[in-house]
Amino acid sequence: METRLTSSEIGGLWASYMNNSMEWCLITYFIHHVKDPEIKLVLEHALANSTDRMNFIKTIFTNEGIPTPIGFTEKDINLEAPPLFYDPFALTFVYSIGKMDLILYSFIITNICRLDLQDFFSKIIYQSTDLYKESLTLMLSKGIHDRPPMIPYPKEVQFIEKTSYIKGLFGKKRNLNVLELAEIFSNIERNYFAVLLCTGLLQVVKDEEIKAYLQNGKEISEKQINLFNEMLMKEDLLGTVPINMEVTDSTVSPFSDKLVMSLFHTLNSIDITLIGHALSLSLRTDLAAEYSKFIAEILLYSKTGFNILVDREWMEMPPESPDRKKLERSK
Repeated sequence: METRLTSSEIGGLWASYMNNSMEWCLITYFIHHVKDPEIKLVLEHALANSTDRMNFIKTIFTNEGIPTPIGFTEKDINLEAPPLFYDPFALTFVYSIGKMDLILYSFIITNICRLDLQDFFSKIIYQSTDLYKESLTLMLSKGIHDRPPMIPYPKEVQFIEKTSYIKGLFGKKRNLNVLELAEIFSNIERNYFAVLLCTGLLQVVKDEEIKAYLQNGKEISEKQINLFNEMLMKEDLLGTVPINMEVTDSTVSPFSDKLVMSLFHTLNSIDITLIGHALSLSLRTDLAAEYSKFIAEILLYSKTGFNILVDREWMEMPPESPDRKKLERSK
């Protein structure tokens, strides 16, 4: 007899199902419109992964007597809508979710004890790594991926000699180190993706409250891009150049408002995690201060999105522990 699922395992499976049902909808839409056969093949791999994961989780939940989440379905996409993005954006999307899945499932697997679920989440991490590599390789071959900044190779090992190494807010700043440069590049890349996504969705979303939310999100992303590119330019490093505009002129929404808002809720959660990671690696006070401000700003932005989801009754509640005090009072 299998060991009962722990709370962490239920939570990991639940989050995985919600995440994959969302990805399934978006990828199904992209496959419907994409023309490039190489990009279509990558999308089909991504779709097969999401389908297999949802089927596995459904089986586990059924066997354990746990209701399967509703998540997102074909009702949340409109395949009759004209393409909103050109083919390269679909590839960029798979590349981005490959990176995000690696982060999500690396967190989940560290709290999994049951061996069948260890195998399941290990497989997901392997699939996500493979999909990330496949999409990145294709992006490089098509010339739509910008590499991080190059620096001269170090010639010797050095040690930090002065506490002034962390200075940044006042006085002369030291040059950015490779750990800080990596996080800055990742932040710029992630926010360019968000700007393109917002640009497209702002053309098709009709709800004024959601439209204002998307506009705010676009402005937050643009602010981060400009600030971090300015930092790179001051270091005599070329700023990261945006990829060509990949948004069509369609004004018909291919996605439900629920899917749009839920997608941004997920992106916000990952963004806070990644900026927190960047903050932990930043030893220059000016950089750390900027990351701290952005975390606070995104937390407020995320709260606005959360309120919209709850007010519209679009947010499913994760399974929770029982209220023992309430059960005692009911006797």
